[in-house]
Amino acid sequence: MEIADVLSSCAFFSQVDGPTRKRLVRMAVRRDYKKGEVIFQDGDPAPGVFIVASGLVRVYKLAPSGKEHVLHLAGPGMTFAEVAVLGDFPCPAFAEALEESACILLPTDAFMRALREDHQLSLQILSSMAMWVKSLVHLLEDIVLRDALGRVAGYLLAARPEQGTAVSLPGLKKHIASHLNLTSETLSRALRQLRDEQMIREDDGGLVILDASRLEQIAEGFFPRI
Repeated sequence: MEIADVLSSCAFFSQVDGPTRKRLVRMAVRRDYKKGEVIFQDGDPAPGVFIVASGLVRVYKLAPSGKEHVLHLAGPGMTFAEVAVLGDFPCPAFAEALEESACILLPTDAFMRALREDHQLSLQILSSMAMWVKSLVHLLEDIVLRDALGRVAGYLLAARPEQGTAVSLPGLKKHIASHLNLTSETLSRALRQLRDEQMIREDDGGLVILDASRLEQIAEGFFPRI
């Protein structure tokens, strides 16, 4: 795993190049985690910005009742803990490796020093944080304005690759259900309904979208006639 390659694959730092990229590479350190290992806990000091190189990380909140809500499933090329670092506050959630994972860590002190000194990096982070806020607003819109079927349809459309129709579901279905604010049973029913309507089918590698246009209608709140 080359640190420069991991940075190149990360959308959060996609426009950073030249001396700025080299500075990030110099400060970066590799962290390896076993399946089920807790990376940090809610309230811990933010260790830095993490970039997932391989594996899958679950970022989640835990209520006093013990109920969990998955905020983020971070796969290769995705970041986490960046908000706590930039806001200079403790980690607001837990992070756990759902499978054996490798991450690149940009330590808080070195990263913030670079941010204060490097204009290009500051502009990139502003742009990336704007996209993060847009994603958060979209998630809240899903939870408040869409029913279960609409949330699942929207999730599948967002998760599909740019080329092709196969969707590989990250982690266990219960984590996806939590992320969508659904129970596992409700997620299963929604997927079954979409299969029955021949909009998706199950494959060994995950799910295959058969009718994207009808899924888009459902994601917008309209269940099309057969």
